Amino acid sequence: MIKTIEYNNGIVRIIDQTRLPREEVYVELRDYQEVGDAIKDMLIRGAPAIGIAAAMGVAIGARNIEADGFDEFYSKIESICDYMINRRSTAINLSWAVKRMKNMVKENREKDVASLKKMLEDEAIKIWEEDLLTNKIMAENGEGVIKDGDTILTHCNAGALATGGDYGTALGVIKAAFIKGKKIKVFADETRPFLQGARLTAWEMKKEGIPVRLITDNMAGYFMKKGEIDLVMVGADRIAANGDVANKIGTYTLALLSKEHNNPFYVVAPI
Repeated sequence: MIKTIEYNNGIVRIIDQTRLPREEVYVELRDYQEVGDAIKDMLIRGAPAIGIAAAMGVAIGARNIEADGFDEFYSKIESICDYMINRRSTAINLSWAVKRMKNMVKENREKDVASLKKMLEDEAIKIWEEDLLTNKIMAENGEGVIKDGDTILTHCNAGALATGGDYGTALGVIKAAFIKGKKIKVFADETRPFLQGARLTAWEMKKEGIPVRLITDNMAGYFMKKGEIDLVMVGADRIAANGDVANKIGTYTLALLSKEHNNPFYVVAPI
């Protein structure tokens, strides 16, 4: 299991994704500013993972608040939440998780400060555990669309490193198919400009023992034309109410190529 993020007694432990694939280094974050910096500097990235980290950052910040009553405590929580929301703009999970933490405090204003701190810690861990469970269920639901012998093209990184760990979203479905014993292969787009496919997806697939081939972003059409790709599977940064999907630049190109070559195109993401 790839342990993207963990929480233990006021410390958030993450794998530093800027050091991959050459080094597997883990970092311990001990205050909410350090968590915010890790999100901003992309030591941790991927929409679900960012949301989890932000919630854990709020919980750490709450531990260090000194307040005599609810109003003072909530005012300081608001300040921490505002700081965290401004770390990254792309991932909706960040603002969603932070608002969930803030709302939980508002809904329990009758509790004492010590109880609220413990509840925030429990809520952050709950957000993490919900993500792990959701991704496992998605993986098990989705692996049926992958046939024995398929080659799957994926873009960016939608694996354990982008989530709470273990499965991930798009790569989670691929992992579940592999665990089922299906003989599959993966093509990973490099995903310019930050190279999440080259640095992270290829590393994850090798770590799981899944055959992977790294290609440049502009090679996908060539391999589809040759019939070497059977389906495309990606994650999502945001999904609109009408079902439109926003994801890393280059995803739209793959969707058009898939339509042209009659390849199934799947987005793997939670509601």
